Amino acid sequence: MLEQAYEACLAFELLSKRFRIERQKLLPLAYKGHPLDVGGYRLDLRVEGLVIVEVKAVEKLEPVHSAQLLSYLRFASCRVGLLFDFNVKWLIEDGLKRVVNGFPE
Repeated sequence: MLEQAYEACLAFELLSKRFRIERQKLLPLAYKGHPLDVGGYRLDLRVEGLVIVEVKAVEKLEPVHSAQLLSYLRFASCRVGLLFDFNVKWLIEDGLKRVVNGFPE
């Protein structure tokens, strides 16, 4: 399935457990205090205002995916993010990566 479908299903599950979520949240960027009109930066999910979730459906998670999530964490001033790759047989074992802002790999 497409990443959007997995995102929608994950959002449904989180909402059914009464988590507060935001979907496709626009991530404003600024440079030296000046807002940038660059568009295109959207968080897949933000859970309880604390955790950013990035949803993928790729052959293999690559370092660029972790870097993307880390950038989102920095821009949003969040500490913890979860990177999900739904294109695996066992999601928890092979398709989940935790990324922490300010913590080395």
